[in-house]
Amino acid sequence: MSAHTQGRSKALLWSGVGAGVVGVGGLIAVAVTDLGKADQLASVVGAILAVVGIGLTVWGQFRGGPATPAPTPPAPAPATTITASGTGSVAAGGNIGSVATGNGTAPATAPAAPAPAPARPAPGSVTASGDRSVAAGGDIGSVSTGDA
Repeated sequence: MSAHTQGRSKALLWSGVGAGVVGVGGLIAVAVTDLGKADQLASVVGAILAVVGIGLTVWGQFRGGPATPAPTPPAPAPATTITASGTGSVAAGGNIGSVATGNGTAPATAPAAPAPAPARPAPGSVTASGDRSVAAGGDIGSVSTGDA
């Protein structure tokens, strides 16, 4: 909503409040002098305000103003570079549940699948270099890099 539209809305709001205060004051003044006439006047004024309120509601709902623009999609994340070099090295762009880079035996206790990370790590490079090295862009559950 633009500043111009907000200013106009506030002006209309305060105009309506002012008109309501004047109307209530007028009805009180008439009620003090003639209660029967105040009752009739209040009925007529109430009916007129109801019709005006419905008209304003319909006008506000269906007027041909500018549509709200669709939000722009976020920029795509930069590509992640994942490299693994060296004998038995492991690199992963996300979470690693279980890794064994030793003599081919699995770790003593293989954990259950790890819970998903609360947030994806910041994009960037994941590199594992050197013999039996391990790198991950997320959580690592269990790692064995040698003869345990």
